[in-house]
Amino acid sequence: MRIPFTQVDAFAEEAFKGNPAAVMPLPKWLDDNTLLSIAVENNLSETAFLVPDASGEADYELRWFTPGAEVALCGHATLASGHVVLSSDTDRASVRFRTRQAGVLEVARDAHRYAMALPAWVPQAKPLPEIVAGLELPQGAVQETLWHDKGYALVVVENEAQVRNCAPDMRALAPLGPFVIIVAAPGETTDIVSRVFVPAFDIDEDPVTGSAHAVMVPYWAQRLGRDRMSAYQASARGGRLSCRLDGDRVVLGGACVTVIEGTFLLP
Repeated sequence: MRIPFTQVDAFAEEAFKGNPAAVMPLPKWLDDNTLLSIAVENNLSETAFLVPDASGEADYELRWFTPGAEVALCGHATLASGHVVLSSDTDRASVRFRTRQAGVLEVARDAHRYAMALPAWVPQAKPLPEIVAGLELPQGAVQETLWHDKGYALVVVENEAQVRNCAPDMRALAPLGPFVIIVAAPGETTDIVSRVFVPAFDIDEDPVTGSAHAVMVPYWAQRLGRDRMSAYQASARGGRLSCRLDGDRVVLGGACVTVIEGTFLLP
C-alpha cells in the first residue's frame, strides 16, 4: 500500500523551526496498531491521518498518533493537515476536520498564515505536588497549578528565565500518567512563554504545542484581562503563535513550511 506522506514544520516561518508533523491521507481507516506502527516509524512528535468524512459534518476525519499513543487533541498536526489540504486546493478558503475527542476543528487561510480554531479547555486550580516535584523548579518559583481533565497540567511560574531553565526529571514524570505538562510564565517579549513536556507519550519535550495553548489561553485571558495575546514556546526549535479567545474556542495563528513530500510504503 502506497500512502502519500508530507512532513510539515508547523508554527514556523522557515524550515527547521516550529514543530514537525507527518500528514498522511488514507482512503479508509487502518487498524489502530498499524496507525501506531506508522507513527513509530515516522518518529515525529505527531503523525496525522486523514480520511474523507462520510458524515457530511466536516471535510475529513482526523486522528493523531505520537510514537507512544493516540492523543485527544494535537494543534500543530491539525495546522499541518490544514496546510496540506489548502496547499493542494488553492480555491479552498478553509477545511474542517471531525475528530473523536475534540469535536470539529477548522483551519482557514489568513494571508500567508493560517488561523486554527480549537476548543477552549479551561483549566481549574488543583494541587499537583508530584508533577511539581518532577519538574525540579527552584523553590518558590511556582505561583499556581491548574488541571484539565483531558490530561493537561498547567504549572505557572514567576518569570521567563524559570521556564527556559526548567530541567525536569523525565523518569519521575513519565510514570505519573499520560499527561501533557505545561510550564508557563509571562514572557519578556511576548505575553506568554511556555515549554511542554510529554514523557509518557515517548516525547520528552514537544517543540510547539497547539493543544497546550487551548488550555493556557483561557487562563491568560482572565489573568491579563483581554482576549488577544502573543505566545512563544521556548523549545530548542521554538515557535511563535498569535492567540485569541473567542467564546468557547481558542483561535491560534501560525505559518507552516513543507519540508518533505513522498510516499510511505506499507507492507
